[in-house]
Amino acid sequence: MSENKTNTDSTTVQEVDMDLNDILGTPGAENVMLPPDEEKKPGLFTSRTVDTSFLDKDEEEDSTVTTTSAVAKKELDAIVAEDNGSDPSDNEPDVTATGRPKMSKDGMIEFTKKLIEKGQLVPFDDEKPIEKYSLQDFEELFEANMSEKERKVREQTPKEFFDALPEELQAAAHYVANGGQDLKGMFRTLAAAEEIMDLDPNTEDGQETIVRSYLHATNFGTAEDIEEEITEWKDRGDLESKANKFKPKLDAMQQQIVQQKLAKQEQMRKQQEIQSKAYMDNVYTVLEPGEINGVKLDKKTQSMLYTGLVQPNYPSVSGRPTNMLGHLLEKYQYVEPRHDLIAEALWLLADPEGYKEKVRQIGKKEAVAQTVRSLKTEQSNKLSSVVSADTDDEPKKPQVQKLQRAQQSFFKR
Repeated sequence: MSENKTNTDSTTVQEVDMDLNDILGTPGAENVMLPPDEEKKPGLFTSRTVDTSFLDKDEEEDSTVTTTSAVAKKELDAIVAEDNGSDPSDNEPDVTATGRPKMSKDGMIEFTKKLIEKGQLVPFDDEKPIEKYSLQDFEELFEANMSEKERKVREQTPKEFFDALPEELQAAAHYVANGGQDLKGMFRTLAAAEEIMDLDPNTEDGQETIVRSYLHATNFGTAEDIEEEITEWKDRGDLESKANKFKPKLDAMQQQIVQQKLAKQEQMRKQQEIQSKAYMDNVYTVLEPGEINGVKLDKKTQSMLYTGLVQPNYPSVSGRPTNMLGHLLEKYQYVEPRHDLIAEALWLLADPEGYKEKVRQIGKKEAVAQTVRSLKTEQSNKLSSVVSADTDDEPKKPQVQKLQRAQQSFFKR
């Protein structure tokens, strides 16, 4: 009796997201060289004095500033109407007897002086007295003061925000500001330092961890040697004193590790600035003559090449701005695929002389073909001219059709 066995194969289909960059390692906008930021941002650890007095102002003071601006605007409107010889009340609703009395230009001058004396208004740094201010001068003064206050708020807010961050986050922000990319490594270092700082030398577990970490950090010996030493100190009752002795040293060592990582990144940032400056200088030196490898450049092309190489005016998939070179690399690789152009650019970059020789050969072939066409055309024109000349000088006679005479037979008489 035979048994029929059936083998059943099952196939599972899964959708997997694949990153083309991980497979091909193709270059993108993040691979191009860019110049450093023109405006250097202050470091988070730079000593500075931040004016936080505006945070202590209550709603009453804020309303006073708002009222001051509103009053200033009304006074300006009154001066405008007064200069035009009209009554400002003609275009406004009637004001009751309890309303604010109208102020003349002299009153506006006095009002402005009082604001300056109280420090609520900053005058212009010029020699023109306020008594000679025109309407436009008053407008510019108040607009300049409002703009300056807005600028100070924008500048102070980020500083106050970072100053309020915990110290470890300030270190991480400082690391990123200097161009650091290994955030995981940086946070691991900060986490290790934080764990050491939180160890309590008054508990038995904390004492053992402190002593063990310190002995490991100072290369005391093998793990077995360290455990034996801890056991001996514990038996003698010296473990707590050793932990209290090692704790400050261990904290300082962890802080030193963090500072070394930050200093290393700072050094890398300075090197990148030097390389970026050299890059910009080299690009300028190459383009300044207006010629590249024997090819003349007009002003428009020259400017386009320089701007496209040194200015990060385009967004990138990496989230950071890039220059035209990086933008076009991404565009013709991913957005609007033109791999023929990418391959041609790669050929030029990989073998400049070989690529140029091929281009020259194509140019020679086209030149030869054009020469042959020109010669054939010239020869055809000459033949046509000769035929025309013969026809004009000796006109051909019409041909008369003739028949051959039949040969007589040799035997025929």
